[in-house]
Amino acid sequence: MTPAAVTRPVVTLVGAGPGDPELLTVKAVRAIRAATVLLVDDLVGEGVLRYARRSTRIVRVGKRGGCASTPQAFIEKLMAAEALKGERVVRLKGGDPFVFGRGGEEVEHLRKLGIEVTVVNGITSGLAAVTSLNVPLTHRDHAHGVIFVTGHAKEHGRSPDWATLAAAAAQGLTLVIYMGVAQAGHLQQGLLEGLGRSTPIAVVQHASLPHQRHAVGTLGDLAGLIEREGLGSPAIIVVGDVLQGLASLPLERGATRVA
Repeated sequence: MTPAAVTRPVVTLVGAGPGDPELLTVKAVRAIRAATVLLVDDLVGEGVLRYARRSTRIVRVGKRGGCASTPQAFIEKLMAAEALKGERVVRLKGGDPFVFGRGGEEVEHLRKLGIEVTVVNGITSGLAAVTSLNVPLTHRDHAHGVIFVTGHAKEHGRSPDWATLAAAAAQGLTLVIYMGVAQAGHLQQGLLEGLGRSTPIAVVQHASLPHQRHAVGTLGDLAGLIEREGLGSPAIIVVGDVLQGLASLPLERGATRVA
């Protein structure tokens, strides 16, 4: 269908998953193939773009914590402008659009302009990171719930209360921390107010990709582990007893164990 055949402006927010193109949903692939304009985040795996048509205009709107990024307001204006021109706009976002992806802000902006928005879920990196270690987010014997939290507070906003989160984790919840590497020392200090130093942790960088690296250790050595291993963004920090026994399993390529 050509852009001229679109009768009303529509934008689709598509979760591109953690990077591995084989983890895309069928619905995501269909949306990407139908797009005439793709607005692509920095963390979207290059292999994902192979599903776009040759005629599709690809606009890279890099968004990565701690780096120079395209202003969110500019991205929202661009999406709206292209949709109002009749283009089939797909906003391609790493992970899931509604898990620390600012998808909610984009939906609000577009709907105020009368633009229809649909959302296609993707596998969030927090889930992919834990799965890559062959351990669960929850386990009947170790954790009856999970908390997804960002370590990167909004500018001038409140940081997470790590002591409170530690108390929750001590009651049997797994903590999955996004964008926490830069604040590892601070969050470690807060978590130690409610969790023991021997609490198992894992840090997974580039989850699901061929160059994934990860290290396992204990909460008391979290910041030191990250520094020694040179782990950086994008990475997920996992804290909790679901990781018990991981240190006894054979190591795979790209993994580091800390006794």
